[in-house]
Amino acid sequence: MVLVTRFGKPDYFVTMTCSPHWEEITSQLFPGQTPQDRPELVARVYRAKLRDLHDFLIKKSHLGEVTSYAHVTEFQKRGLPHEHFLLIMAPNSKLSSPDDYNKVISGEIPDPIKYPVLHALVIKHMLHGSYGALNKNCPCMIDGHCRFRYPRQFCSATQQGKDSYPIYRRREDGRRVATRGAVLDNRWVVPYNPTLVMRYNCHINVEVCSSIKAVKYLYKYVYKGHDRASFSVDPQDQNGTIINEIRQYRDARFITPPEAVYRIFGFPLYAVSPSVLQLQLHLPNMQLVSYRATDNLNDVVNREKSKRSMLTEYFKMNLVDSKARKLLYKEFPEHFRWIKSDKRWQARVKRPQVGRIVYANPAEGERYYLHVLLNHVRGATSYENLRTVHGKTCSTFRDACEMIGLVETDRSLDECLAESTTFHMPCALRRLFTTIIVFCEATNIRGLWENHFEAMSQDYRCTHNDAAMVEQLVLRDIRNVVHSMGKDVRNYGLPEVDDSGDVLA
Repeated sequence: MVLVTRFGKPDYFVTMTCSPHWEEITSQLFPGQTPQDRPELVARVYRAKLRDLHDFLIKKSHLGEVTSYAHVTEFQKRGLPHEHFLLIMAPNSKLSSPDDYNKVISGEIPDPIKYPVLHALVIKHMLHGSYGALNKNCPCMIDGHCRFRYPRQFCSATQQGKDSYPIYRRREDGRRVATRGAVLDNRWVVPYNPTLVMRYNCHINVEVCSSIKAVKYLYKYVYKGHDRASFSVDPQDQNGTIINEIRQYRDARFITPPEAVYRIFGFPLYAVSPSVLQLQLHLPNMQLVSYRATDNLNDVVNREKSKRSMLTEYFKMNLVDSKARKLLYKEFPEHFRWIKSDKRWQARVKRPQVGRIVYANPAEGERYYLHVLLNHVRGATSYENLRTVHGKTCSTFRDACEMIGLVETDRSLDECLAESTTFHMPCALRRLFTTIIVFCEATNIRGLWENHFEAMSQDYRCTHNDAAMVEQLVLRDIRNVVHSMGKDVRNYGLPEVDDSGDVLA
């Protein structure tokens, strides 16, 4: 998320899926073999295609100049890998209007006479799955509706949608294709870039991220982690006795043969550019120190390197370099490089890097207020200097924050929740909100509730349409956490919790 803070929201979301029918795979199979029999071949060919796609998008700037990107390889349970790309474009390459979208992305079946090869590839790769509503047994069907909302509606022109994605142009041009027992039209086309489909001959979805609201979802999607599986380790009890499900089942990762081979070959599973440096955050003399089990602890404590950290060396650099004093701590890695072996900062020559200060929770007290100061004060030369405001040295970092005005009217708490909204799940946001109201002496708890209720209720709003029910579900979660801390939620001025079974069913 620090890339979004520095460079802006992603402009493109590109997904490429491995095709088992690539000629590079099928031509190398032995008689009687299928691609499933050669996971090492699938992994190598996919990696080669991925490197070419990376160069085509980043170095050759097919979609425009890219300033920042992140991409991750994911393996589904069915085995084939696919790649998720998020691209942040340079200002001169950003799409500014729906007309620009149409130049890059299409949501229609191409003319079979004018573009016969592209037409065949779109029919083969870019029509939605097992046809959603036309196949009630399709995996994408939930409660009788396709979770990807296919078929989409016809639309004569590209428009800005309500869910942070555009509504792509899908004209009713009379084109129909009969494939796999169904007759489909433009409503079933997955958005694609014609050049990429022609070049890579596979399913390669291209979407425009037209609103900042899509960012959190996209990054969660890219970094959602491994597939999981539950498996039985004991035989099914045949005597009718009580089954201990905790003993019977274990949570495990689901690894397919292509993923196993991919990891054995040592192929990277993700990439991000520019790289992000995690900046240390600690109170005076509380930095982490590494040492061997055989080291003498007195020697470790007295060692010169043990007294250095990114933060202490940042202070020292501000003492001797006038240019450094113009930078915030989080901006430092863009201009200076951290030499880990020597524990010192060095002027940067190439390879830009972005800094991110380690997250601090409001319940951590002084460490949290140190985090607030470092995000707002430039050129600090020591902890004492950081606590000095208008020539007066404050006794605590919180006092310094209050004197500067960083915590008045709960502003720092509001900023903490706003920052956490970018990368925390709703359940984690509710726990953080509870921590704030219990430990941080907020003066306007109801205001914090109203400002961040939408983010804290995002998961419940996906499954419930009743706003009152969503509010009660969120309140119930917060009340339960407050009670676990030995407090009463009624003391904090929040709406009343309705415990009736009808509301919370």
